[in-house]
Amino acid sequence: MHRRVVVTGIGVLSPVGANLKESWKAIISGKSGITKLEGQEYQILPCRIGGLVKQKGCRIKLSDHFTKSELKTMGPATAFALLAAKEALEDARLTSVDDSTKTRTGVAVGMGMVDLEDICATNEALKRGYNQVSPFFVPRILPNMPAGQISIKYGFRGPNHAVSTACATGAHAVGDSFRFIRSGDADIMVCGGAEACISPLAIAAFCRLRALSTSYNDAPEEGSRPFDKLRDGFVMGEGSAVLILEELQHALNRKAHIYAEILGYGLSGDASHLTAPRPDGTGAILAMERAVKDAQIELGDVGYVNAHATSTPIGDAIEVKAIKTLFGEHCKNLAISSTKGAHGHLLGAAGNLESVFAIKAVEEGVLPPTVNLRDIEDTDLNFVPIRSQKWSTIKKRVALKNAFGFGGTNACLCISQFV
Repeated sequence: MHRRVVVTGIGVLSPVGANLKESWKAIISGKSGITKLEGQEYQILPCRIGGLVKQKGCRIKLSDHFTKSELKTMGPATAFALLAAKEALEDARLTSVDDSTKTRTGVAVGMGMVDLEDICATNEALKRGYNQVSPFFVPRILPNMPAGQISIKYGFRGPNHAVSTACATGAHAVGDSFRFIRSGDADIMVCGGAEACISPLAIAAFCRLRALSTSYNDAPEEGSRPFDKLRDGFVMGEGSAVLILEELQHALNRKAHIYAEILGYGLSGDASHLTAPRPDGTGAILAMERAVKDAQIELGDVGYVNAHATSTPIGDAIEVKAIKTLFGEHCKNLAISSTKGAHGHLLGAAGNLESVFAIKAVEEGVLPPTVNLRDIEDTDLNFVPIRSQKWSTIKKRVALKNAFGFGGTNACLCISQFV
């Protein structure tokens, strides 16, 4: 028998809220967090919208949360991860634990892209002189520094792990952590992803890939529209979400609140293209199929798929094809939605943030809506358009969370209501 793994803490910093409560309320209310990107440097770009992390109506000021000395040592993504980890650990009542618990607690937090602005600014500094290059430059841009900083801050000496698999990063971090606990390498894992990549260079680069939405610069709230016929690309977002995973008996012994149980984890590779999914959807099919098999359940037990669906014409269609191929006749009892319509695409922090919303869905029995979905291409499926729905079932609520990344990397988590 495998050790069972449950979720006992959650922290969120996202375009729709600066904590879990705010973010979940906005998601089930169908509110969008996408806004215009202000500044002259954005005005020359085809895409001028994004999902920024806000506090009290304004873009978050990291200087309100960290000292100047602390900010010298970390990039914005690391700062986001530290803030989300703080909320998650407080939520799980794990901010102050004994030494033996710290030894059995690990961290797995990754990021998809390093801070391009920091790299450009440091290159300009080098032109002014060698001594102008910060000694913290390398630590600031290393993808494993969110995990490292969290581990150092709280003294966690279990597995220290960082994933960087593009837009599948967050889901892989959660899935790997699930396996660390299940196999006995740790009792507790602090896991997720962080991303702070919104900059003129990043927007320009993704525009050159023809990946971003360019038709809704004057109506930013409508720009991210998964599964909708008028979708024309994704909207970039920033933020972090951190989950506390814990071995079941360990959680029960300390009377922790349990949000949900992680049942399974599936991975696959498309082996097809640098940026586009495999046209027949087999990469996504394999990941979902393996997650269900790992969970030791039947396809018919799954009632909801939190889709990767980024709002790109090709990607969304292939994911729908994969779901229909795999689930077949079970599709009539299946709900599918993408919360990216509300918060945009957080790249390396997408899979973990959306896992949070899948976890809340199985816990509360509420299906989060697909915002801006007004003209549906495939009317045979329930995409939970515009408004949230009650999740009615006579069985235990079980969800899949998909996450796919450039390079053809795919991950799927199987998440269950804890009874």
